[in-house]
Amino acid sequence: MTQDRDALRRQLRQRRRDIAAPERIAAAERLAGQLAALPLLPERGHVAGYWAMQGEIGLHAWQVRLPPSLTYCLPVLHADEVLRFAPWKAGEALVLNRYGIPEPDVDPEHALPASAMALVAMPLVGFDDRGHRLGMGGGWYDRTFAFRRAQAAPPWLVGVGFALQQVATLENQPWDVPLDAACTEQATLLFSPPAAGNPA
Repeated sequence: MTQDRDALRRQLRQRRRDIAAPERIAAAERLAGQLAALPLLPERGHVAGYWAMQGEIGLHAWQVRLPPSLTYCLPVLHADEVLRFAPWKAGEALVLNRYGIPEPDVDPEHALPASAMALVAMPLVGFDDRGHRLGMGGGWYDRTFAFRRAQAAPPWLVGVGFALQQVATLENQPWDVPLDAACTEQATLLFSPPAAGNPA
């Protein structure tokens, strides 16, 4: 990881944190509309989101709009250093993981593997118009979805964030897993779109 990448991460995280609360709430509502209209959204199956932290755009508005045929999941840290996923509804128990992020109160061994997801809304710090994503730097999503580098098939990976997190270009690293799409409160970008409306 280069110093420039670290500096960009700090700059974008601060930019994200500086968004006022009313603007943040309105943006999350508009993002939900973008995600609901996403051509990659499956008709049924499991879709994953995340628990918004440190200024990340929230996904609650999207979660409550999902049809009953889609099961919303949150990531769970697994001992093998990849993410697994567990169904979660508002009001169900959560526990804090080692990073202080809430996750479903389940045994990670019993959570679903990444390959069981039909679509994953991934948090990001930055992204560009070629589908490159800058994350928090821990590598969890890149390790978890490394298998996607060799196949253009579900789970579809959708980066989500505020429009101000888009940058002109990001240097691609060998371990980076490219996005299939990115959604903000303003627009949806499709990078390598498969056939729309594929069921899970």
